[in-house]
Amino acid sequence: MAAYMICTMRVHDPETYKKYTALTPATLKKYGGKFLTRGDPVITCEGEAFTDRMVILEFPDEATAQRWYNDTDYQAASKFRRASSDRGRMILQQGRGESAAPDPLV
Repeated sequence: MAAYMICTMRVHDPETYKKYTALTPATLKKYGGKFLTRGDPVITCEGEAFTDRMVILEFPDEATAQRWYNDTDYQAASKFRRASSDRGRMILQQGRGESAAPDPLV
C-alpha cells in the first residue's frame, strides 16, 4: 500500500537549501519514491494561512519510506535542509485501499 511523506518547513537560506534539493531526487529514486508536489503553491481553504514550503512524496509502502528517511545518503543531504530552514516537519501516513468511502477511524 502506498505511503505518503508530507514535509513542511520555512526556508530562510535558499542557497544552502538548493544543496539539499539537488541531492534529494537521487535518494528518492533508490527507494522508488517520487515527488507529488515540490514547493508548489498552497491554497489555504480553511484555518490559518499556510505560508511555509510543502513537499509531498509517495513511496511504495511505509517501510520503504522509513528506509529512505534513515538512508545515510538522505541523512547527509538533510543536514543542508536543517541548516537552511526551520519549523521543519516530516510526517508519514500509509494510504488506504478503500478510497471511495473508507472507514473514518474516529
